[in-house]
Amino acid sequence: MPEYSRAKIQSWIKAGYVTVDGKIARAKDKIRSDQTVSINATVTAVTTSEPQAIALDIIYADPDIIVINKPAGLVVHPGAGQADHTLLNALLYHYPELANIPRAGIIHRLDKDTSGLLVVTRNLTAHTKLVAALQKRKIKREYAAIVNGVMTTGGTIEAPIGRHPVKRTHMAVKESGKPATTHYRIIKRFPAHTYLRVILETGRTHQIRVHLAHIGYPIVGDPTYGKGLKIPAKCSVVLRQTLESFKRQALHAERLGLKHTTTSQLMEWEVKPPEDMKNLLQILSQTPDENK
Repeated sequence: MPEYSRAKIQSWIKAGYVTVDGKIARAKDKIRSDQTVSINATVTAVTTSEPQAIALDIIYADPDIIVINKPAGLVVHPGAGQADHTLLNALLYHYPELANIPRAGIIHRLDKDTSGLLVVTRNLTAHTKLVAALQKRKIKREYAAIVNGVMTTGGTIEAPIGRHPVKRTHMAVKESGKPATTHYRIIKRFPAHTYLRVILETGRTHQIRVHLAHIGYPIVGDPTYGKGLKIPAKCSVVLRQTLESFKRQALHAERLGLKHTTTSQLMEWEVKPPEDMKNLLQILSQTPDENK
């Protein structure tokens, strides 16, 4: 039954929904090849949110998966702060069958103000396989980020992440947190900023934002983990205004790669950063370096 996870089937066994030759099975029971295993479990719709007519930028779609370019400002899942008008509501409108898939097929998330690529599964088999691939770190996720400060070299951040001890809506590097690994490479340096390619090995909440802030290079515009504006000494009026008006983290999920759940073909997609990041990069490129 590849469309159901091991955890789901184990839950059915524990609940008494699985019988062997008519008798309720226990998890420790051994089964012979001549016995009959029956499952009497009801699978109901798992997503109860309402469909809403929200436009989506579909990069790729087939019977198994959908790849979406999420805009900044769109929340992925309904929650306490936002009950509707999310990516999940949009998916249910465009693909009603996703109501029968956990979280409408969404297996990973992007923060509200992070733009870029996100994969959604369209059936239970694809969902189970891609969740497992994500857990085994076999889904490639690369981001573009603009950070405050001038980095000298790329590197790797290995620091556990957990809930902030005081600010409960924030995450923080802490010894009791879950292991988290982030790789970063320099694309381009500016007088007071750096353009990075960031590769996720794990996928903790706010991981890139927390890790980069932890090493002293917070993402431009990050309202949660940023440390104010970084203004170059010879800053133009245009650059100052652009930095002051950039009210989201300059973070974009640029590349996504995975093995297709049916064909096993390696597939990869790339979407360049949106106009606000492109504009900021262009203006940063025109800023003179006071150190030269």
